[in-house]
Amino acid sequence: MRAMQVVESAGGLTLTAADAEKPKPGEGQVLVQVHAVGVTPTELSWYPTTRQKSGEPRLRAIPGHEFSGVIAEVGPGVNSFTAGQEIYGFNDWFEDGAVAEFCVTVPASIAAKPAVLTHEQAASVPIGALTAWQGFFEQAKLKAGDSVLVHGGAGAVGVFAVQIAKLRGAHVIATASGKNLALVKELGADEVIDYETARFEDSVRDIDIVFDTVGGETRERSWNVLKDGGKMISIAADGEVTTNPKVRDAYFIVRPDQQQLVEIAELLDAGRLKTFVKAVVPLKDAALAFTGKVPGTFGYGKTVVAVTAD
Repeated sequence: MRAMQVVESAGGLTLTAADAEKPKPGEGQVLVQVHAVGVTPTELSWYPTTRQKSGEPRLRAIPGHEFSGVIAEVGPGVNSFTAGQEIYGFNDWFEDGAVAEFCVTVPASIAAKPAVLTHEQAASVPIGALTAWQGFFEQAKLKAGDSVLVHGGAGAVGVFAVQIAKLRGAHVIATASGKNLALVKELGADEVIDYETARFEDSVRDIDIVFDTVGGETRERSWNVLKDGGKMISIAADGEVTTNPKVRDAYFIVRPDQQQLVEIAELLDAGRLKTFVKAVVPLKDAALAFTGKVPGTFGYGKTVVAVTAD
């Protein structure tokens, strides 16, 4: 099958086209014919991209762990999906991903594709939407009436965080750059702060939940705007390597969840949740997509690699 694999070059880790072996679904697995895959540019440097679970070096990994496609084959013991079904979801970080014509996953990590979305649109959803969902509902126990501060409200996760918090009945404050203030307001934010011209701590206080997608100084400045008993949720990458126990406690990594994907799809199909695709590139240009420098229709949303044309 056609695939893009991670290799080391003079400029660092990049992708190269490869003729890879088509995977075979094992017990309890499904084989997905990939139509589109969402791109997270930093993934090439993630630990699971360069290391196996054992810690041994991992060579020529196929990245891209959120995708939309069609079930091509089911392995032994799989009864919940059949060949030909359109699905979306993501697979294990240590498995080969979906920047390829086929990938393997398990039924618990996928759900029926939202009917109103194209494969390219559906591939932009799983990681961002599940991160917001799990951050608010599992980590922070968000409830109606809570005050929420979302950092990076126009980011890949932030756009879902703003919408999901508002759907739950929270009072949502979000930070964004000046060019994206209108977008974040349209997504449901009650207040939007231009982080380029104002310091959020000058006007924000007594917050129930801070959803941090930025890390570093922004997260450090956010502790003081939490009310007593308030909760910090952080997905910023520096939280994974910090020795600060307070930051470690705030940090979490998203996981696949079929039921949550089902509920998210229902919201998308009902028009209550929106996703945004910044740009779509063909498989041969996936290396460019992972640089994060692909010009797009919007200044927000996720870049998607189209593997198989709809």
